[in-house]
Amino acid sequence: MTDRTIFQKGMAVTVPITDMGENGEGIGRTDGYTLFIKDALIGDTVEAVIIKAMKQYGFARLVRIITPSPDRVEAPCPVSRPCGGCQIQALSYEKQLEFKQNKVRSDLIRLGGFAPEEIDAVLQPIIGMEEPWRYRNKAQVPVGVIRRNGREELACGFYAGHTHSIIPCEDCLLGPEENRNILDAVLDYMRREGVLAYDENSGEGLVRHVLIRSGFRSGQTMVCLIVNAQRLPKEDRLVRALQELGVPSVVLNTNRKRTNVILGDSTRVLAGPEAIEDTLLRPDGSGVCFAISARSFFQVNPRQTEKLYGKVLEYAQLTGHETVWDLYCGVGTISLFLAPYAREVYGVEIIPEAIENARENAARNGIENAVYETGAAEEVLPAYVHKKRKEHPELSPEELVDVVVVDPPRKGCDARCLQTILEVLPKRIVYVSCNPATLARDLRVLCDGGYDLKSVTPVDQFAHSVHVETVVSLSKGEISSKPVRVEFSLEGLDTSCLLNDATYQQIKDYVLEHTGLHVSTLYIAQVKAKHGIIERECYNKAKTEGNRVPKCPPEKEKAIEEALRHFQMIPEDQGSSIPAQ
Repeated sequence: MTDRTIFQKGMAVTVPITDMGENGEGIGRTDGYTLFIKDALIGDTVEAVIIKAMKQYGFARLVRIITPSPDRVEAPCPVSRPCGGCQIQALSYEKQLEFKQNKVRSDLIRLGGFAPEEIDAVLQPIIGMEEPWRYRNKAQVPVGVIRRNGREELACGFYAGHTHSIIPCEDCLLGPEENRNILDAVLDYMRREGVLAYDENSGEGLVRHVLIRSGFRSGQTMVCLIVNAQRLPKEDRLVRALQELGVPSVVLNTNRKRTNVILGDSTRVLAGPEAIEDTLLRPDGSGVCFAISARSFFQVNPRQTEKLYGKVLEYAQLTGHETVWDLYCGVGTISLFLAPYAREVYGVEIIPEAIENARENAARNGIENAVYETGAAEEVLPAYVHKKRKEHPELSPEELVDVVVVDPPRKGCDARCLQTILEVLPKRIVYVSCNPATLARDLRVLCDGGYDLKSVTPVDQFAHSVHVETVVSLSKGEISSKPVRVEFSLEGLDTSCLLNDATYQQIKDYVLEHTGLHVSTLYIAQVKAKHGIIERECYNKAKTEGNRVPKCPPEKEKAIEEALRHFQMIPEDQGSSIPAQ
């Protein structure tokens, strides 16, 4: 090829892979042209076919590996490539950890604007897993009909990447081995009793998903069938089969809506308790016990969560005299972990059900120094400070709050939340992040507001995926007396990590690249509105009175929803059963 080579769709190329992207795709260059190639690893030389060609870069499909990377391993899962849940399973675990460590470092420097020497001085080695398999305590498995060897058959597994086509897999290597027997028992019951799988195209059929939750320390298991009905035929036979496998809790969730949201609103207990229990151990050996129902949030990798929260406890530097605020507290997992070491802990969460669960968890563990309030942190925390200052006028704001812990979703902290933290001026901040890009953005704001980075520790919660958690310790440096105005600049930031920040063109490009479908702005607006994302009303109205507005076809709706999930605009569990990260 020459400098005048025009790269086009369908062109075959040979590419050495020299880097890896945010989503684990291989990045290579040929004649100065950059290609992103799924399933290629750094160090590979591959043959690929271009599937989308832009002016400066393109996307290609891996055809074959000409020379494998020295870090490439045989992926143990036979469906790792089509499934898409484990983007980097073919990379040695040692190199996976190196990739994630570099990802955190790169984002802090490139997106946060921190000097390399500053980050290198505080960045700690990533905390990896002793055993990077069988670590997930939750599986959401779709049930459907597939065509194999010329005939249709019942199957369960996971959706192929960016589709709703089931890849049969009854033994995901990330979940407990017992899951396979459970899924076999469910399928056997369905075949024996003639129970049909749900067909999302027709809305007919019964069984939609099987949800399995496991208590790693308690040894307890819950099986929840999500069905398109109030009852199943001969439910007692299914219960008996599961109980013979040692499953104490069997529940039925009804979801009759034509939706991609997995769980419905109604849940009925078929056998045993409505929730199982599990315990997270603190470094001193004491534990926090949590009740886990079908709908409850609980960290999916409890072993690594103990390490993650242990690092939070270390960074909080508690002596028993501190007031701690846990913002984005969820069901209280972090605040209850810290409570025995503090004078008092306060949890704030905007979701009422989560606060109710947090209070129940506190009572279950006999923790009396934890207070939970429903609301936005930027409203609840200043109200607390105002009240305390009236009671103790001799105290400054920074004497009222010792430690603030934040554990926000992937979009990072709300700007008003950061503004509140900088107004309250806690002595220490512990930031728990599941997204290095938004972490970098938020740390820049906090450091510009007078805080110093003390320590940054990545934690691998999700082996074989590209996701990485990070725990950061900050303490007060020189605080300016001038007010700080928090504003976010998106320049240079990968906005695909931010809620609602994908443009219509980005969504169109994503759908075209991954499905070959062309979708209109109108169709995207309709799907966004369906998921509660506010749109301009004119997008969904006819241009002239009396005209009919075309409705988005089902296959395009699914493709758009996959794009919305990719850009973090709707939750992963809205239709996706690939292991959630």
